[in-house]
Amino acid sequence: MPFAIIDGQALHYLDQGQGPVVLLAGSYLWDTGMWAPQIEALAAQYRVIAVDLWGHGQSGPLPEGTASLDDLARQMLALLDHLWIEQATLVGLSVGGMWGARLALAAPQRINGLVLMDTYLGAEPEPTRQYYFSLFQQIETTGQISPMLLDIVVPIFFRPGIDRQSALFQAFRATLAQLPAERLRQSVIPMGRITFSRADVLDQLGRLDAAKTLLLCGDQDQPRPPAETIEMAERIGCPYQLVPEAGHISSLENPEFVTRALLEFLEARHSR
Repeated sequence: MPFAIIDGQALHYLDQGQGPVVLLAGSYLWDTGMWAPQIEALAAQYRVIAVDLWGHGQSGPLPEGTASLDDLARQMLALLDHLWIEQATLVGLSVGGMWGARLALAAPQRINGLVLMDTYLGAEPEPTRQYYFSLFQQIETTGQISPMLLDIVVPIFFRPGIDRQSALFQAFRATLAQLPAERLRQSVIPMGRITFSRADVLDQLGRLDAAKTLLLCGDQDQPRPPAETIEMAERIGCPYQLVPEAGHISSLENPEFVTRALLEFLEARHSR
């Protein structure tokens, strides 16, 4: 398993295929498995790097001193340095898009394409932030995501009409239920607090290169509704697409649409 030691901790990543580099950055509470359909398709033409957030998947604990999404962006840039990657197309979903956009703003010469999915670069609305923080407090106190909280948290990530007995829904629920107390308290909850207390960088979106940027959003995304994607696309001046029949984890709810959109974007970027 490939790991990079960054800020004293082991960051896990997948590295498959050859060609121009695509960096896949995923959602809070998910691991690289959320990109499985895209990795399989993209790795036939591209070198695909998919990374686990700290405390997620096989990555180590959140490094001491990590306090913001800017720190995450710096750490992921260190991963590109570790892999001797000069340029990559970055595809970031949810928190992956939040730190991914910050990386693109801080080091534009390293990002030759940017796809922001089911994400938002504004601050979290205060009522939502307080609600999520109350959930974090309950998890921190008990050291687990209880069945009652699973009934609240798991549906957030999917379209409202999903079959709750489906393999996708039940596998995610089981993964969250098995998270150990130490990992929750040391990494997962602090990572959530970093995510939902993020600074507003909407006023910086005009600095992104519209010709190199695409926005995607599940048409039934609940935590990051399409209106947010439309707002950001207007600020950037770039195109956006809504993913049909998909919620927050659009890469798994409508993988065919997402994969096709990514392949079309990558082909356009690399055929010039």
